[in-house]
This record gives sequence, C-alpha cells and structure tokens, in this order.
Amino acid sequence: MPELPEVETTVRGLERVLKGRKLVRVEPRRPDLRRALPPDLGQRLTGARVTDLGRRAKYGTISTDRGDTLVFHLGMSGKWRIDPAELDKHDHFVIETDEGRRLALNDARRFGSLDLVPTDELAAWPAFAALGPEPMDLTARELQRKLAGRNAAIKLLLLDQSIVAGLGNIYVCEALYRAGIHPRRPGGSVSLARLERLVVAIKEVLAEAIEAGGSTLRDYAAPNGELGYFSKAFAVYDREGKPCSCGGTVKRIVQGGRSTFYCPRCQR
Repeated sequence: MPELPEVETTVRGLERVLKGRKLVRVEPRRPDLRRALPPDLGQRLTGARVTDLGRRAKYGTISTDRGDTLVFHLGMSGKWRIDPAELDKHDHFVIETDEGRRLALNDARRFGSLDLVPTDELAAWPAFAALGPEPMDLTARELQRKLAGRNAAIKLLLLDQSIVAGLGNIYVCEALYRAGIHPRRPGGSVSLARLERLVVAIKEVLAEAIEAGGSTLRDYAAPNGELGYFSKAFAVYDREGKPCSCGGTVKRIVQGGRSTFYCPRCQR
C-alpha cells in the first residue's frame, strides 16, 4: 500500500501539472472504487481551476476555485499516470487540463477512493477529523500524552491513525529500529528520552523516503512513472534473517496481522 512518502511524492508530481490549471474534461470511467464516487463529480470539477494541492496522512487533496476539494486515497495499488499514451482498463478517472495534459487515476484492485468535499469543511470531514497529528508536526511530549497508560505494543500504537496520522508499517519498523525501541514494548512504558529519539527517527525516515521518491512495493510508481528507491536503504524491513550492522540478525514477528521486522540485539 502506498504510504505517506509515496502519497507526498504523488502530490508533488501532480502539483507540477495541475496547480493553476483549468480542468477542461473530467471523466469518471466507472461509478465506484472502494465505494461509490460522488454522482456529480464530473459536473462540479469540469471548468474549475486548481488552486492548491496537499496531503493529509495518506490522502492527497486537489482544491479548486469553486470551493471544492477532491480527496483521493490510493488504496493498495492506486497510482496517477501523467500523459499516458493510451488509457487502459484500470484507468478509472481521467482529467484533462487547459494545457492539453491528461492525468489518469489507475487502480487495478479498486481499493482506493475519490471524494469531493467543500474546502472549508475539510478539517471536519469525518475521515480527517479522526486523524491525529502529522508525523512532521509531532512532538515527543505530545506522543507521550497519547501513549500514557497504554499497554499495547508501541508498534501497533504508532499504526493507530488517531495517535499519529499517516504512519505505515514500513516506516514504523525503520523508525523503531533507529530509535532502538523493541516493537513489542508497551507504549506507555517508553520514557520521554526514548520518545524524543523516536520522534526524530520518524521524521528522518520519512524525509529520506520522500527524497528518495518513496519505496517501490507491488504496483506503486510516481505520477511520472519513476520508481522510488528508498527500499534500497531499508535497515530491517523485509530483511528477515539478514545481518544487522550491529552483528545481530534481523527477525520477523507478526503484530496485528502485519509483519514486523526488528533487530533483537539493537532494540530493547
């Protein structure tokens, strides 16, 4: 599934093509993805001018001068394609701009979503209202307050979007490794000093992943078709049985139905 760095990379790619442009054609090519598309999606967007693009957690946003914001989620396999030579059967939503550029939202598994929300109501939109702070805005004391008294594993708590918005499995594994925190440690037992290291690690991992264009897993690619290469820098993720730089061996466990990779020698 595309995670925060992949969505951020996607938004930055779309911004270069869409910001300030008028949408002269908007075509939903099927009535639904994970759920039904707004029935007036094409009508409300056709003729609108894009004023801004952004990201909230793992959602991308495209705002227009009509007071509407298109909110997209890439699901498991979604990706935007810029100027595809031909449309294929998985291009389910197509936009054309006044510059003659064409963008297609491609989603083979159809686990993504498209919503149209009044821009001034975005913060109160239920999916956004339930989210915690963005990782780049997180402080150690804020995280400590959210984890206070919690006995659940720190790994699982960091995946809780109401605690921190946008963190996914890959980057939580890598951040916990850098901070030297065992993924099974109860969240409420982690000291402030260690949480400070963790918050720094989260921000560093995400910044490096965004700079690298994300991690290429399964079907994800940036809008220009380029593949992210942060996976080449993984210290523990998907490295079960391989050596850690400390001389230990990377292990794999399952938490909440997700694979967790860590070094038992480094992480306590």
